[in-house]
Amino acid sequence: MNLTGRVILKEDSRLPGCRHNERVIRVLIADDQELVRTGFRVILEAEGDIEVIAEAENGHEAVRQAALAKPEVVLMDIRMPELDGLAATEQILRQQDPPTIVVLTTFDQNEYIYRALRAGAAGFLLKDAPSSRLIAAVRAAATGDSLIEPSITQRLVERFAEPAVAPGIPDQLAQLTERELDVLRLITRGLSNAEIAAEMVVAETTVKTHVARILAKLGVRDRVQAVVVAYETGFVGRNGA
Repeated sequence: MNLTGRVILKEDSRLPGCRHNERVIRVLIADDQELVRTGFRVILEAEGDIEVIAEAENGHEAVRQAALAKPEVVLMDIRMPELDGLAATEQILRQQDPPTIVVLTTFDQNEYIYRALRAGAAGFLLKDAPSSRLIAAVRAAATGDSLIEPSITQRLVERFAEPAVAPGIPDQLAQLTERELDVLRLITRGLSNAEIAAEMVVAETTVKTHVARILAKLGVRDRVQAVVVAYETGFVGRNGA
């Protein structure tokens, strides 16, 4: 660990890693607090399939290391000096073959969450979330899935959306099948594809197919936006019902 808190890049970490012939998820941690970065690193590297290949203490370093180290997943703090996490997210996502970005946030940052969603972040994670949630978020992001904290999404919608109150299935969701509606409900609870598969007792590939169809039918980019649609239309109430 570099005690100065500056960027750390492991030797040969630019190349896809393997440990014991298993795929290793390459992660970049961007946060201006060294203790946070260190804590996340310890948690993630205790797992055999995750490696923190770089760290950054501000947005400029995050953009540079995303291009240099080629991580699969970036854990991006919002409030950082020189260049904040939102601007860094926008710049990273304009790079060739960009990584998946999971934004780190706290409850008092609703406006930042909304901007991160617009910037293209694939998921949100509370900084005080349990370690199991952090690990699950990284693994989900690495497979093209995402993990959404339901409390974050609910606060976002309460602040920026006015859900419909009409009974029944909203017109915007009418083209979804009953099975797809069931999957959408579970997505709004923050479940990953693997968790949805366990809940519905189906194969994870089946869930991925349902999710892809939901996104296509709703005309949205990712499951975060699908959750917002579910709240905006009143399909899921603000109390999660």
